[in-house]
Amino acid sequence: MSSGVALCPIQNGVVLPLDFFNAPSSDEQILIYLSVGGGGGGSVMPMRVLESDSIESVKLRIQSYKGFVVKNQKLVCGGRELSRSDSLIKDYGVTDGNVLHLVLRLSDLQAIKVKTVSGKEYTFCVERGRDVGYVKQQVAKREKVFSEDIDEQEIVCDGEKLDDEKLIVDICKYNNDAVIHFLARKSVKFRTRPVNKSYELSLVAPSVNDEENGRREFDVINEEIERKQLDVIGEGNDGITYGVDEHLLFRKPLDRDFLLEPIIINPKIELHSVVIDMINATYDGLECRNSPIRSMEGTGGAYFMQDYSGQKFVSVFKPTDEEPMAVNNPRGLPLSTDGEGLKKGTRVGEGAFREVAAYILDHPESGRRSLFGDEEGFAGVPPTVLVKCFHKGFNYAEDDPYKVGSLQMFMENSGGCEDMGPGSFPVKEVHKIAVLDIRLANADRHAGNILLSEDSENGQTVLIPIDHGYCLPESFEDCTFDWLYWPQSRQPFDSSTIDYIKYLDAEEDLALLKFYGWDMPLECARTLRISTMLLKKGAERGLTPFAIGSIMCRETLKNPSVIENIVQEAEDSSLPGTSEDAFLETVSHIMDRCLDDPTYAASLSR
Repeated sequence: MSSGVALCPIQNGVVLPLDFFNAPSSDEQILIYLSVGGGGGGSVMPMRVLESDSIESVKLRIQSYKGFVVKNQKLVCGGRELSRSDSLIKDYGVTDGNVLHLVLRLSDLQAIKVKTVSGKEYTFCVERGRDVGYVKQQVAKREKVFSEDIDEQEIVCDGEKLDDEKLIVDICKYNNDAVIHFLARKSVKFRTRPVNKSYELSLVAPSVNDEENGRREFDVINEEIERKQLDVIGEGNDGITYGVDEHLLFRKPLDRDFLLEPIIINPKIELHSVVIDMINATYDGLECRNSPIRSMEGTGGAYFMQDYSGQKFVSVFKPTDEEPMAVNNPRGLPLSTDGEGLKKGTRVGEGAFREVAAYILDHPESGRRSLFGDEEGFAGVPPTVLVKCFHKGFNYAEDDPYKVGSLQMFMENSGGCEDMGPGSFPVKEVHKIAVLDIRLANADRHAGNILLSEDSENGQTVLIPIDHGYCLPESFEDCTFDWLYWPQSRQPFDSSTIDYIKYLDAEEDLALLKFYGWDMPLECARTLRISTMLLKKGAERGLTPFAIGSIMCRETLKNPSVIENIVQEAEDSSLPGTSEDAFLETVSHIMDRCLDDPTYAASLSR
């Protein structure tokens, strides 16, 4: 069995079968176990597959029998995501008896249809990560009779009174047709009046109007709304500004039930004003008791942080201890046995550092990022900072004092790039993300973590890259770029992009990260140096993003990429004790030889 055995009940008599039409011999059949839900609250189902099945075909079978759409599925086995759809399950080492963990991408929104006994009907949407207390508040806004004494109201589901802290996703987890019954009840009030030397105690029961204070029913409708990040109620964030308050930023909430502080390792660092605004707005939201809302997407814990009004998102917090295969992961994934993350060459618990590094290294087009400037980066990575934060709404195994993680600005968007075809994306927008991904050797660039937005001035489509927890790995093995298959990747870089690439300097980047407190491991530093080297040499020779990206990414799961072969050849030709500078010089010579080979150059242009 794999290390990821889920402590869940196996469903008796339910075995997802093979499609036996023209199926190969039974010698190829293996029995695996599909863990759905995980974390002790899901189920495990036996499933028969073929060793020659592709990941895509396994997902299609899951869709056929369970109804989970392929694009909403992520499969994890033995601590590794089965991310290449065209690869075979045996290529990932899946064998008889292994457990495949199915992580589902759910909509962050749940539509709630409200019916009252007086015949009124209306529908509103709440995030699945919201709690029952929030539902009470929304109902109170729509029904005046419920606007008083909200704390005295009750919500009942299937005869069970629900606590205010109960999450919508937990209510609807296994029953998509659940009906939430809202009961407006006011507690009995006590009155006292003096009688001689004693007191008379009386109970006063409030009058109840059956028409207005009767039971309200809420039909929870499981509507999939395919959006990555989204405002639910109220206006968008556009035009809203937050003043910089240095005292607010660094004050410690000693008497509060939350904590939020930036982690500044180097006292010489002065946070950018946009970062300070983001932290202040997040702090205000917590101080106004607007709880973090856990996203239902992804394989790790990510929380939408609200502003003071509770109507807008201002940031996204990703704790290190809730990363995939970390100790407090909320998606039920097993703990990593060797510390390696879902992607080869990454480490569990380091995602926040990589998120921050991606922002720091996303230099503006005008030049290198200033330590004190607010200019937007070339690729548009949202402002990101390392923080420590405490709130009871996070996923805790024990009463930890606080969590460390990345805090990233929430970006207004209309969904992810997977929601529409790439043909309409501006070439420049695709190229800016290609430059970022090649530099950082991103091991997790897919259409779902590129957001779609619109330039407020000219209405042009803007692409926003997010989720950089798997960039700067120790090796190139899992580098994947979805944009490699978009038509814009075959267009040459324009002159301004070539000029930007020309002035990139890996050594200065490493020094900048060290200044911010991340002394990058040698293997990761080597990756940054070699990927920057390839980007600069490729752009100098007029290669397209497709050509350069093809050098970095494997064509198949088992066959090393060109860049891996170059590194391997350099390692084989280097003597023990060779310095890092000498090794990189060897890599440079081998890379030049490959790029200048006419036959090889012709193969890249195809």
